[in-house]
Parts: sequence; structure tokens; C-alpha cells
Amino acid sequence: MSNIQWQIDAGIGLITLDRPKALNALSLDMVRDLHSLLTEWQGNPEIEAVAIRGSNKMGPFGAFCAGGDIRFFHEAAITNDPALEDFFTEEYSLNHLIFTYPKPYIAFMDGIVMGGGMGISQGASLRIVTERSKLAMPETNIGLFPDVGGGYFLGRCPGASGEYLALTGQLMLGAEAIAVDLADAVVDSTDMPALWDSLTSDPELTVSERIEALHDTLETSAEIASPEWLHPSIDSIFALETIKDIAAALENDGSDWAAQTLDVLHKRSPLMLHVVLKQIRTGRTLSLADDLRMELDLVHHCFHTEHLGRSGHSSETVEGIRALAIDKDHNPAWKPAHINDVTPDMVEPFFVSPWTGMTHPLALLK
Repeated sequence: MSNIQWQIDAGIGLITLDRPKALNALSLDMVRDLHSLLTEWQGNPEIEAVAIRGSNKMGPFGAFCAGGDIRFFHEAAITNDPALEDFFTEEYSLNHLIFTYPKPYIAFMDGIVMGGGMGISQGASLRIVTERSKLAMPETNIGLFPDVGGGYFLGRCPGASGEYLALTGQLMLGAEAIAVDLADAVVDSTDMPALWDSLTSDPELTVSERIEALHDTLETSAEIASPEWLHPSIDSIFALETIKDIAAALENDGSDWAAQTLDVLHKRSPLMLHVVLKQIRTGRTLSLADDLRMELDLVHHCFHTEHLGRSGHSSETVEGIRALAIDKDHNPAWKPAHINDVTPDMVEPFFVSPWTGMTHPLALLK
């Protein structure tokens, strides 16, 4: 299997993402291999639980998954490669499989966990982070939106913290993710190998007893302090009706936090900020399957923004990836360039599906 290492030991399916030079960013082959493996294990009575981790250049742990392969997105969008649509369709199907997995699925989220890395960990029955964990959904920085179920899981974060995380792409360090219900436990990174081994080291115990012992170990963690970025004003400001209202409230707030937050928003794609606000609020009320179908509609429009006459090179997402990862000039030419120039006519068509009923590529998700 490409960049996926796996083994079955004492009733546990063990998966290691093994593409360390790319921080385990998901390729289409990796998505397919994971889906195939998890589907096979789902029906295998000898496997009672699954654990997943990443690796770095030195070996296991140290990095989990940096997301999807955005260089591939850029190239595929420019060349009209149908594999681009295949990637998102199959990735979202994988996310659905993980969120609805009938067996315990434990994510060891050491190191970077962004974008697609969140998609293969947020559906876990146990999400373990360390002091090295860096979690984020930073897609507005590349003219995209927090996909892989982001509308569903960010929409269910407490208060308006989901809107804040989706719009700003705020980085969460280790235990900070627990404060917004995006992780369950924090341990020291030096303890990760022993915790991983504990799942299989005593085969005389049942799998459930070993998992229960792991939970008991994690429950000794200290109380988690609220992170500085989780400002008291988030719930009032980021619950406002529009991006314009949010920006105006930040401008009028007067605090350093508000000024810094507004500065971040001004660097993001104005168009996608408006799309993302609607995505999170819509996703909050949807089932996971319906949210993923909506997100596949959205991602199609990101690369084929026909209602604005833009696709390929001229699309907001390709321009965002170019500025961040290809030319690395960090100076994307967003269109429109300002938050106040985005109109509902630019935003609403993103939420109109290019497919109908059973022709939708994710129609069979339940």
C-alpha cells in the first residue's frame, strides 16, 4: 500500500501514515487505501478496534497529517484532471466511514493535524493530542473552505467558536483543542509509544479491557486551561449575521485581540469568508451525510466558479494555493479584494448542487 503501513495485532487494526516528507498529506492513493482497509476491517470479526497514527522522518509519531495534497489540487485544477473530483468524492466518503465506524477508532494526533488530517481524526471515538499537536482548519488562507466534514464538526463546537475557527484558521496547540471539543485527552508526546503499545501488549485482556485501561490512564490528565485566543467576545461577535457585521464589530471593539483577528480576516479570501460563514451555520443543522454532500457541491464550485466566470487559473482556490505553496509570494489576488464588495449573488450559487438526487456522487451516504 502506498504510504500506508498497517498490521493486525491482538484484535486491533493498527495504521501508520507513512509519507513523512509531505507531513503525511493525503494523496488519492492513500485515501483509497485507507477506505479499502477500513471497509475490510469493518466486516472482519477478528478486528475489534482500530488505531491510527502518523510518522516523521525519524519514525512513528511526530506528525499526524497535514491535510490533502494541495500541490496536486493546483496541478489537477489547471489541467482539468478528473482525478481532482475523484479525490474529494472519495475523501469525503472516507470521512463518513470514519465518523460512522461501528468499532472503536482511536486517533493518536501527535504533531500537525490540519485539513484532511482533521477529517480522518475528528470522527474517532478517542482523540489523543500532545504538547506537539498543531490542529487547524486553515482553508480560507488558500481560498477554500473547511471541508472534510468541517461544517458538521466545527458547527458543533461550543458557542460561536466554530465560526471563529473556520473563518480565521486559528491554530490550536495541543490541549487547546479540548476546550472547543476537538480533542478528548492530552498526554506528553514521550508517552505516545507506550500508550500505542498498551493496546496490544497484553493479549490476555480483551480488546475492550485494554481500551478501558487506556481511557483510565488518560483520565488522570490535569484540568485544561482555556486558551488565550478563545476570547470572551467570540460568542457575541462571531454569532453576528454577516461577515460585514463581524468585521465592523471587531473594528469597534478596541481590544488587541479584535485588531489581530480583523487583521487575519483581511488576509483571507473575502469571497470564501462569506461562503464559509454560511457553510458552518448550515452544517450545524445537517446530518453528517448531508453536510458532506453540501461540501462536495461547494468544492466543485470552488474549482468551477461558473457563475463568476472563473475556473482553473482564475479560480479563488487555485490562486490561493499558488500564492501559498507554488510561487510562495504570500500575496494572493483575491476577487473581490474586499469583504464589503462580496454580494449574495456571488455566494448563494455555491450552495446550489450541480447534481440532482441520485446523480450526486455521495448520494448513497446514510
